[in-house]
Amino acid sequence: MAETLGSLVDKLSIKNLRLWHLDEQLEQKNVAPEKTKELQAKRELVLKQSQDLMVEINGFFSAALQGEVTIRDEKIKMYTNKNVKPTDAIKELGLAISELAMRNIRCWHLEDEVRREDLPDSEIVQLKRRIDATNQERNDLMDKVDEILSKEAGK
Repeated sequence: MAETLGSLVDKLSIKNLRLWHLDEQLEQKNVAPEKTKELQAKRELVLKQSQDLMVEINGFFSAALQGEVTIRDEKIKMYTNKNVKPTDAIKELGLAISELAMRNIRCWHLEDEVRREDLPDSEIVQLKRRIDATNQERNDLMDKVDEILSKEAGK
C-alpha cells in the first residue's frame, strides 16, 4: 500500500508516543547505568525515525498539493463495526490529526492493560474488543486525514 498523509501521521504519532515513554523511563530514579545507556540509544533511534518521518510528511504534503501523488487510497471494507464513532463531523486537518493521535494513545494504554497478568480472561476479552474498536476508529481517522487533504487539494 502506498503511504498517505493519514498513514504517515499515524506512524509519527506512534513514534512520539514511544519518545514520551522512553523519556518517562529515563526520568525514573535508580535506573541502572547500562539500562540508561540502552534507553538513550533507543530514544536516539526513535528521534531519528521521527525526524525522517517529518521530512517524508512535508514532502508528501507538498507533492499532494501540487497533484504529484495519490492522496487517498480507495478501500474496500469487508466488515461492519457498529462501535465506531463517526468522524464525519471532523472537517479540519489539525483536529483529525489530533483525534488520530488520541486514538493511538488510547490503543497504547489498552494494550498495556491487556498485558497485565492479574486479569481474568473475561476482562481480557472486553479489553480486546475495546482495542479492536479503537483501532477501527484509528483507521477511520487516517482515512479522514486523507479525505480532508483531498478536498483541500481539490482532488
